Amino acid sequence: MTLRTLILGGLAITTVAWVGAEATAQERAQSPARAPSPPTASSGSTGDGNVQNQRPRQLPSTVMPNFDGPGSLDSPFGSPTQRGFGQAPQSAIPTLPTLPDPNADIAYGAYQRGLYRRAYDEAKQRADRNPRDAAALTLLAELTYQGLGIRQDFAKAAEWYKLADAQGDPNASFGLAMMMLAGRGVPKNEMAALGYLEKAAKAGQGPAAYNLAVALISTGKPEDLKRAIDLLRTAAQAEIGDAQYALAVLTKQGRGIPQNDAEAAQWMARAAANDNISAQVEYAIMLFNGEGVKADEKRAAQLFALAAGRGNAIAQNRYARLLATGRGVAKNRVEAAAWNLMATQQGLADRWLDDTLKDLSSAERIKAEGLARQRNADLSANLQP
Repeated sequence: MTLRTLILGGLAITTVAWVGAEATAQERAQSPARAPSPPTASSGSTGDGNVQNQRPRQLPSTVMPNFDGPGSLDSPFGSPTQRGFGQAPQSAIPTLPTLPDPNADIAYGAYQRGLYRRAYDEAKQRADRNPRDAAALTLLAELTYQGLGIRQDFAKAAEWYKLADAQGDPNASFGLAMMMLAGRGVPKNEMAALGYLEKAAKAGQGPAAYNLAVALISTGKPEDLKRAIDLLRTAAQAEIGDAQYALAVLTKQGRGIPQNDAEAAQWMARAAANDNISAQVEYAIMLFNGEGVKADEKRAAQLFALAAGRGNAIAQNRYARLLATGRGVAKNRVEAAAWNLMATQQGLADRWLDDTLKDLSSAERIKAEGLARQRNADLSANLQP
């Protein structure tokens, strides 16, 4: 398996999800419409890599290593938006503020509080005292890689990762694999990177399991798909939103796994809770239509509003429809016009909405345009409504 396979695999999972949902959308489009044109069309990838505005620290939907900043999927410490960010496995965080805890992990505690220089010093002292302290070595690697509290040095970070990997730390194995895939700090070595990914995934490291699963799906072989699903389950249990979303899509399609709308809805809900914007849109549609879950238009509208505010064009369009018809949310034609305008500006026009809102007054249109303009400005500044 080559790097190209890995990278293409990442793109493939997005394509898998997109194609599958597009098929669903076509099926729905051919079905009798439910008045008054509710948001039944599924979104597919719901904008990832399409019309969706990506936030800087959102988990990517592909396996492409992202070295642009701290907290991305390539970091073994996860995203700052995710639960457990910065916490090493089995590390103990102080819980008693008034008494020193002899078991407290001072280095990781400092890292979590943003005291990076102190985190480095504490970890370095630990590593000096015990060169087999895998958690301290991994933290040194992460800080050095990101340039937090110390000058950024990819080669030195790779050295720390190798030392930690030798002590069996799966986060270090994964970090080293990502560096090898990118050829950063170490020579580019696709096969060696794959070996480190396998090693980390075998130890239950979620992002490694997800990356391998995506690569296996891209081969198109039934035996690889079976193993990919097992790996996705491992990653999903580690609360990797992309893995939960992929598992939901495969379960919904019945691809490599028995088709089960209820189970698909459960995975989709978990992925949505883990901030996966595609899952938020897809789960909103499932809630609206009562697919695998009890119909709940109010909850669907809330999720559409959330994803719309994050810049997803499909969510903006569906939320506009709900606002225009008063389903799941109070009817508000000005708000509907504003969201419809934002979706249209991203290339998702809707003739039904245009006709429904064509009798707005000039004052209402000006107000809607102002709302859309302000929201787009907020999105450009990474501010969510």
